[in-house]
Amino acid sequence: MNMDKEHYHGGRPRSEQARAAILNAADDLLVEVGYAAMTMKGISEKAGVSRQTVYRWWSHKAEILFEASAADAEEELATSLTGDPLDDLAAYLEALVRFLAHSPAGAAYRALLGEAQHDSAVAELLSAKDPLGDSARVVIDRALGKDTLPVPLDQATALLIGPTFFWILSGRDPVQLVPRQLAEDFIRDLQSRQSR
Repeated sequence: MNMDKEHYHGGRPRSEQARAAILNAADDLLVEVGYAAMTMKGISEKAGVSRQTVYRWWSHKAEILFEASAADAEEELATSLTGDPLDDLAAYLEALVRFLAHSPAGAAYRALLGEAQHDSAVAELLSAKDPLGDSARVVIDRALGKDTLPVPLDQATALLIGPTFFWILSGRDPVQLVPRQLAEDFIRDLQSRQSR
């Protein structure tokens, strides 16, 4: 599976409406029945389209769910920058907690991560695009400047999102996460690496 493949966007508005209905149906079904019980047939019925229409754009339910989740993640993790690195990083981490712990798109992303542990096709799909890492890299670069980091940008990204990601995916209470404290810890960690 490759999410980078070009999807047909035909000239008919009805086609784009059908695509949107399918993406929304996948999100809804995940909440209603869970990933394991979700089927392409169920998605097509919920969206009010034929299975042929669904298969026009996707070959597997994971592809639909990932596309819906990635698009939502991009929107939900976009934060306005204030010019204060601590405030900007804290705002991003607050959005990350909301996304992973409370958003239907975050639930979809978590379900796909679980599925990727035993389905190589889903793992390949997730490795093709990294909506969390992409959003974190943008925030780090804008808040701190990627050229000033004491570690590679990808490593800084892991340091920023790792604690929140681990906390939520391991089932701990997200209320106990304090985004500003996490941002302070991140900056302090980078500063200590700088002085080494």
